[in-house]
Amino acid sequence: MRTDIEQDAETSQQRPEQGEEQGVSRRAFLGAAAVAGAGAALQAIAQTRTELERGRAGSSASDPGPENTVLLKANPDANLPPFTDRGNMHPIWYSFDLTQKRLQAGGWTHQVTSREISQSRELAGVNMRLTAGSFRELHWHLADEWAIMLTGRARISVMQPDGKMFLDDVGPGDLWYFPAGYPHSIQGLEGDGCEFLLVFDQGDFSEDDTFLLSEFLAHTPPEVVEKNTGWTRQEWDRLPQTALYIFEAALPGPLEEERRFLGKHLEEENRYTFRMGAMPPSFADAHGSVRIVDATNFSVARNIAAAMVSIQPGGIREMHWHPNASEWQYWIKGQGRMTVVGTEAKARTMDFRANDVGFVPAMAGHSIENTGTEELIFLEMFKASRYQDISLNQWMSRMPDSMAKAHLRLPLSTIRRAPQERVPILPR
Repeated sequence: MRTDIEQDAETSQQRPEQGEEQGVSRRAFLGAAAVAGAGAALQAIAQTRTELERGRAGSSASDPGPENTVLLKANPDANLPPFTDRGNMHPIWYSFDLTQKRLQAGGWTHQVTSREISQSRELAGVNMRLTAGSFRELHWHLADEWAIMLTGRARISVMQPDGKMFLDDVGPGDLWYFPAGYPHSIQGLEGDGCEFLLVFDQGDFSEDDTFLLSEFLAHTPPEVVEKNTGWTRQEWDRLPQTALYIFEAALPGPLEEERRFLGKHLEEENRYTFRMGAMPPSFADAHGSVRIVDATNFSVARNIAAAMVSIQPGGIREMHWHPNASEWQYWIKGQGRMTVVGTEAKARTMDFRANDVGFVPAMAGHSIENTGTEELIFLEMFKASRYQDISLNQWMSRMPDSMAKAHLRLPLSTIRRAPQERVPILPR
């Protein structure tokens, strides 16, 4: 089969059309000039790119003044970006390790919200730790809460408007989901307690701005509380007068014992927990895996969809975008590099490590490469009921030949050498 280049060469050698003189016709001359001009333009672009790449590593990039070398080493692509980066993309990186912890007896919490990543208007994240027995006080809030256990074990409770309560114990890789307004609690279990990530479907969410059981009772007049509960004023005086928030407590009894206590009020139909770490991968090969959890397999998670992605060293999360929501990321293990390309040719490349947060604006094209020597694991989070993405390779494969050649300006044989189907994780 002849290649596109061979076909083009054969066409250029055909005899001139009738009415044109032998030798160099005006059409041929213009065609040759266009080819020469295009060639010169491509050569100039290649030269500019080479100069940019050399400048990035050469004397032009030197900085004899003060530098934060620790920060530069952790994120070299932020300071000296690839030559393909362009414009002001707004922040796509932050780290929980730059945020202040709210430390209390029994644990701590800190958060990354739209106050840190201004474009993240749909989702916010909270990282929390509870020691063994300690509670995150019974509370509720304006946003839905999605969570994943990072270490240890915890007992969670959530009560529905119909008066039924769901109780379960969760461990590493397990999820829970609490709808807005549903009162709930989290308690660390035996051992070293637990640590978990909470994601809320409200970009400006604040973990300090929640409805607490302690504050509801302390700031309702005692005579009203007496009419409501039958408790006396002396008993009201013994209630906590300030927020408990995170506090130490005794370890609970066996889960089944507490479930028996609830009897007919135990919720058994709706499941507010999900074993993400134990589920079969939605995609897996030698280069990595993807586990997708959304409302199709975790029915109570109506407003937040997620994917846990694993990439082996050198591998890449293929170039893609999400048509239905922005992407909020939490990096769990390893290190990688992400490039995001938006409108008006704005592009940004950043380096990420464990405990960092990434952000991709809705529909912006992006890719992620494992730049370390160990497995890379991170979460993709979306304010959506369904996980959706568009693969660049799959899209190009669906383009008819003429459409693909017209847009990409490459020989068809080169275009079709790219993967012809969606492959979420590609090798080095």
